[in-house]
Amino acid sequence: MLRPVCRCSKRGAQAALKEGRGKQRPHDGMNDLPFDSDTVSPRLLVWYGQAGRDLPWRNTGDPYRIWLSEVMLQQTTVTAVIDYYQRFLEKIPTIECLAAVPLAEVIDLWAGLGYYSRARNLHAAAKLVVEQYEGCFPEEVEALQQLPGVGRSTAGAIAALAFNRRAPILDGNVRRVLCRLFALQEPPRSTSAEKQLWKWSEELTPVANVHDYTQAIMDLGALVCVPRKPVCEQCPLEELCRARKLGLEQQLPLKQVAKQIPTRHEAVLLVDHRGQYLVRRRIADGFLGGMWEFPTISFLEGEAPESKLHLLCSNLNLEGSAESIGHSQHAYSHFRLKSAIYGKKIEDLSHVAEGDHRWFSLDELKNIALHGAHKKVLAEFQKSGV
Repeated sequence: MLRPVCRCSKRGAQAALKEGRGKQRPHDGMNDLPFDSDTVSPRLLVWYGQAGRDLPWRNTGDPYRIWLSEVMLQQTTVTAVIDYYQRFLEKIPTIECLAAVPLAEVIDLWAGLGYYSRARNLHAAAKLVVEQYEGCFPEEVEALQQLPGVGRSTAGAIAALAFNRRAPILDGNVRRVLCRLFALQEPPRSTSAEKQLWKWSEELTPVANVHDYTQAIMDLGALVCVPRKPVCEQCPLEELCRARKLGLEQQLPLKQVAKQIPTRHEAVLLVDHRGQYLVRRRIADGFLGGMWEFPTISFLEGEAPESKLHLLCSNLNLEGSAESIGHSQHAYSHFRLKSAIYGKKIEDLSHVAEGDHRWFSLDELKNIALHGAHKKVLAEFQKSGV
């Protein structure tokens, strides 16, 4: 069901707020706010009417399009998402279409956007909505959170933006705004900070104009309360901001303590047959599921990669040695991957045990969903001139 989208003008925001005045927001017994929570929404809505962003997913009330944008925006910038969002909708315009296409097609459309578990969850969630809800998104936050890849903040955003339901959110931009607004002086991802931030977000979310308020507070973090050098003099909440009063706007939010992550090692083989290179698609339900990669084999710290490379060549039925090209490394959230890169040219394909492998040219490799570590492998390979 489509709903009209309205970005308030200054006059419109004030009129809407006057209409909603007197409605009481739910409270949970909190008494720690340094200002009246009802003063936040009016300031934000007036500012939003003047300075809010015009983004393609704001011209719709379609829950499918809003959900798609929210998932794409997880851990990705707006600038990076816009083209992907528009291209995705051209190919897969409805949730019924998404549920019907193969996962591989979704992965390929996602190529280059990163965090590919989002694409797998998107596909799984579409199937669930079509099968259990007859293609209509649930409106309640609790039900939305049951969809794969939809956490509390994403569920709140869908509920607020698609259904105008009062639901708090806590994405990266909102988290930063709240850390500064209340001068939170502990790492924002700690358990206690997370609990407190959700309470503040709940307390500030208004009863009326939830759609525009949600967009406004996200835009404030994206345009004004930015990670470095916040533009405080342009902020509609400057007079309320505790960090600004304490001179801590540059120091907050506090940085998380970096965790030590393990390092894994692999040997990667680029098999070249007259400018065509052998790649394989990873299994759909594993790590980096559905993405493409070059043939690879793991080895342990301290081992010579050549000690395992011959097994990889044997599995592909390749004879002779491979040429060492160089090294690359790539950091994932929970480990670092170091790749020893090798190249091998072949002329005769008749004995290559390709299995589920495919051959792609260098130009084609740039347009498939090659995972991040192997994009770096390919770049290092091209740099070597081999």
